[in-house]
Amino acid sequence: MSEEILLKEVKGNVTVLTMNHRPYNLMGPVIYGALLKAFDEAVAGGSRAILLRSGLRHFSAGAELTLFYDRIAKEGRALIDPLVILRAFETLPIPIVAAVNGTCLGGGFEVALLCDYSVAAESAKIGSVEATLGLHPLLGGIQRQVMRAGPARAKELAMLGRRYDAATLERWGLINLVVADDQLDAVSLSIAEELANGPTVAHAATKRLVSIALNEGLEAADKAMFEEQKPIWASADLKTGLDSFFKNGPGLAAYEGK
Repeated sequence: MSEEILLKEVKGNVTVLTMNHRPYNLMGPVIYGALLKAFDEAVAGGSRAILLRSGLRHFSAGAELTLFYDRIAKEGRALIDPLVILRAFETLPIPIVAAVNGTCLGGGFEVALLCDYSVAAESAKIGSVEATLGLHPLLGGIQRQVMRAGPARAKELAMLGRRYDAATLERWGLINLVVADDQLDAVSLSIAEELANGPTVAHAATKRLVSIALNEGLEAADKAMFEEQKPIWASADLKTGLDSFFKNGPGLAAYEGK
């Protein structure tokens, strides 16, 4: 089933995951399970970055509400522990790039927020629309919007339930980059390749320190730096980077992610 809803292709050091959960890539246990399995396979296979995109008209129109209804109405809780999903994205030792097209709403927006870098087509419409259902974002979206855009914008997004153009959310710091629709695939893959060809041991440490800073605060991140940076000092990438710098100047090192 996962092969039908999630297509996988390896391009050099990048694993490209194309969501194909018809009709609208609705988020729920099925697609979450496929993503988490594919993440593990990408790391085990030696990929150094992941590009998450959609093969359909929309990135994701939200959550699988038919599955939500029975379970939540009867038991008052979501279908899957959100911490499992959040930790899978945030502890993955390689960067994840999201390529957002079409509509990206609710749980789909939250998935984009969990990625390390997001590129959106200029025509994309993005928002936390859960308020229209009597809900609010269930997969950590509120907290992450607070961190990126501040409390006022986070409350606006969650409470008004509107759709926004990609340029607005780029300006608010919720999207990294907006590109012309016909450039989305090329630009997002190029960024994923740039990350994958970089010092991915250092990238993994960067992800861990960002997570500590967000979850535990600046002081905790400062205290954790020494331990989190140990793998960098022991890496072949650092030696490669230093050797290249002294021989050829900055920006020309060819890293192996080791």
